[in-house]
Amino acid sequence: MAFTFKQIDHVQLAAPRGSEDEARNFFMNGLGFTEAEKPEALKKNGGVWFEIGDIQVHVGIEDPFTPARKAHPALEINGLNELMKHLDDQQIEYKKDDKLPGAERIYVHDPFGNRIEILEWV
Repeated sequence: MAFTFKQIDHVQLAAPRGSEDEARNFFMNGLGFTEAEKPEALKKNGGVWFEIGDIQVHVGIEDPFTPARKAHPALEINGLNELMKHLDDQQIEYKKDDKLPGAERIYVHDPFGNRIEILEWV
C-alpha cells in the first residue's frame, strides 16, 4: 500500500450542551490534563480540548447526548497506583480490572458517563 497510519491524533468523547466546565474539572483536576486551544473556527461548536504529552482528548457537544458506555479510549500510564491514590483524593470512582494479561488497569467514567480505560503494562 502507498499509505501508512502513523498514530492516533486525538480521541473525541461526547458531552451534553453546557458541560464544558464539568469536563475541565474532570480532565484537568481529576486526570491532570491541560486545556488545549481550539481553532477559532471550531469554538462556536462548543466543547473543549485537552492534552497531556502526545495525548489529546476532544470533548465535543452532542445534542441529543448519549454516553459511550462500552466504546472507549485506552490511555497508557506510568504510575497507575499513584493515579488511583489521586483519584481517591479527588473522590473519583474507578473500577479495577485484571482480565488483560500483563497489564494493570482501571476504568473510570467522565462526568457524562463515557468510559475511559487507563492501563499500565507490567
